[in-house]
Amino acid sequence: MIGYVTLGADDLERAERFYSAFLPRLGYVLDVSSEGLSYSIPASATQQFEFADVYVKHPFDGQAASAGNGMMVAFRVSTQAEVRTLHAAALAAGGKDEGAPGFRAEYSAYFYVGYLRDPQGNKIALFCNSRNEPKRSD
Repeated sequence: MIGYVTLGADDLERAERFYSAFLPRLGYVLDVSSEGLSYSIPASATQQFEFADVYVKHPFDGQAASAGNGMMVAFRVSTQAEVRTLHAAALAAGGKDEGAPGFRAEYSAYFYVGYLRDPQGNKIALFCNSRNEPKRSD
């Protein structure tokens, strides 16, 4: 299980605008400190596991942040409509489109995804893989 994800950012204000456009709608709460941005989902008494935290910070080594080639963070959402809504919100908050929401021939018939780049260039996916949603027509 993933414990947390850290993404580098040189401009924390731009990063906050981008990530706050969709992470709170997925249940994440933002804490801003001198360390950077910390998004977490509060645990409940009935929860069987903790959700991974998302940290957005200046790189520890003091060098410029850079996006990892082939590295991507994917956030699961409940519905295909939510993928579209959150993708649009992230674009409006400074993200760049890396693939409009929709089905991809390479994945299962129920896998619906939209891809983005955050203001630093990190690749983000918002996806729904629910059998309660319409599937791809082949």
